[in-house]
Amino acid sequence: MAEKAGATKRPYGDEAHAIAARDVRFDFDSVPLHYIPGEVLATHIVDVMHLVLPEGERAMAQALSEALPYIRDQRLREEVTGFVGQEFMHASSHEAARRHLRSLGLDVDSYVKGIAWLVDRILGDHGLTGRAKEQWLKERLGLFAGMEHYTAVLGEWLLEADILEAKGMHPAMLDLVRWHGAEEVEHRSVVYDAYMHLDGGYLRKARTGVLASVTLLPLFILSAGYLYRKDPTPDKGRFWGWQFVSATRRGVIPSWTVFFTEIPRYLRPGFHPSQLGPMDVALRYLAHSPAARAVTQ
Repeated sequence: MAEKAGATKRPYGDEAHAIAARDVRFDFDSVPLHYIPGEVLATHIVDVMHLVLPEGERAMAQALSEALPYIRDQRLREEVTGFVGQEFMHASSHEAARRHLRSLGLDVDSYVKGIAWLVDRILGDHGLTGRAKEQWLKERLGLFAGMEHYTAVLGEWLLEADILEAKGMHPAMLDLVRWHGAEEVEHRSVVYDAYMHLDGGYLRKARTGVLASVTLLPLFILSAGYLYRKDPTPDKGRFWGWQFVSATRRGVIPSWTVFFTEIPRYLRPGFHPSQLGPMDVALRYLAHSPAARAVTQ
């Protein structure tokens, strides 16, 4: 694939650490259905991570695997390989959480299957060959780079959201989402750099970045609403839309406006994901995550 001049590109050797999948062990046995006490809708916002994100991460890992033969930068190849390993670990960990929630009565298997079908239908390779395959791969990488920007921003929020501990969020679920969020921060540049390596065009980056933003927000809201309706608890509180607004105002969940306020930063000429928040916070958490430490004990 020919490289093009476009948005910011940099040698991948600038990163000082290697990205690799980590063995983790989560114990969900004591996790209740509403693991953020008194916050039904906020709990289900987090539940979206167990349902929607793993399917998108599988598609992302598949696209990066397809991109590997075109990547000539050895360091970037190593980082892409590590990224793929991390994404598969994310998917398997969230699947374990989903199985536990299903045992508590939150049966959403049909919804997950629908999401998986939709992701494959839209973001699969479609059996293309030749130039069409290359162009579609670039398009997918552009979309995934835009999505990864938001997962990195949300990862930063999860690492800094002291309110989750103050609300008494169950430690296992808190560790799961913070471990996931920390790795999103750690590998925030990989998909972007892969896109820049294979294509690098600013117009494609801008178009796919905006499309990623306007797709993720309704997907999160609709999925959370579905989970609320499937929640078997008789007393779920007030209308889920009001709970969403209330939880946002109180900072229990990130503000939905992030999907719009981040667009100008992502589209700014000269932007690179390495300009996001400090990496050391994420790496420090990954070094002390209870789930990672449980494997070594």
